[in-house]
Amino acid sequence: MIFIQAIILGIVQGLTEFLPISSSAHLVIVPYLFNWTLDPAKAFVFDVLVQLGTMVAVIIYFWGDLAAIFKAVFAGIKEKTPFKTSDSRLGWFIVLGTIPAGLAGLLLKDRVEAVFNSPLITAVLLLVTAILLTTAEFLSKKERQLEALTWQDSLMVGFFQALAIFPGVSRSGATMSGGLFKGYTREAAARFSFLLSIPIMLAAGLLSVIDLVNAPFFLEFLPVLLLGFVIAGVIGYLSIRWLLGYVKNNSLYGFAIYCMVISVVTIVVFFIR
Repeated sequence: MIFIQAIILGIVQGLTEFLPISSSAHLVIVPYLFNWTLDPAKAFVFDVLVQLGTMVAVIIYFWGDLAAIFKAVFAGIKEKTPFKTSDSRLGWFIVLGTIPAGLAGLLLKDRVEAVFNSPLITAVLLLVTAILLTTAEFLSKKERQLEALTWQDSLMVGFFQALAIFPGVSRSGATMSGGLFKGYTREAAARFSFLLSIPIMLAAGLLSVIDLVNAPFFLEFLPVLLLGFVIAGVIGYLSIRWLLGYVKNNSLYGFAIYCMVISVVTIVVFFIR
């Protein structure tokens, strides 16, 4: 992997991790469309590090929210009133919503790894994201705010997050759709989607760090890795900021159309080749 590839993939990861268009799909499809021949081991390590970059971005962006949530949760535990405030409830609901994706990751790990090697399956699953976004946007009443979140709602959104274990099903797209199906505004659904991403990204990142540092080529590959990490983090931060502003007054149909177009292009290229 050369520097220009690291720059392109870092930008791709930063843009697509939080926009509802599937970062995992793009990390499979972009090299495929450009016909890049990447060392699978190095590509895996690079993907891990750029995802860590976007994880850092979401933590920095929501640092104030996270601090308030942690403070409320620990205060609730100390006072034996764990669900007293909206922040403490939100903290526990994030934990609850993380469980389905955690279980899916443990149970379906081998099948998911196989899908990562298939641009065709990834492209087909990208259509699932388009269908989810279109259906949720069309059916949702978009009336409820995040303060109205219930444990049933968080669990449902968590099940939608579990779908995103497969590349092509956007994590943010699936979780935002889950929130919309429960009647939340786009902004509330997006905000909960981002907060819900943090535990699963942290867990996946920590588990992958071991593979990262044990890679025999880690040190010689470090400059390329750091470049991708920084670019993904900066672009990811800007993407969160832009999306939260965009969804206040705009629908998700544009993202659904984009997913359909990229899916169809990839499928056509696959059969031509």
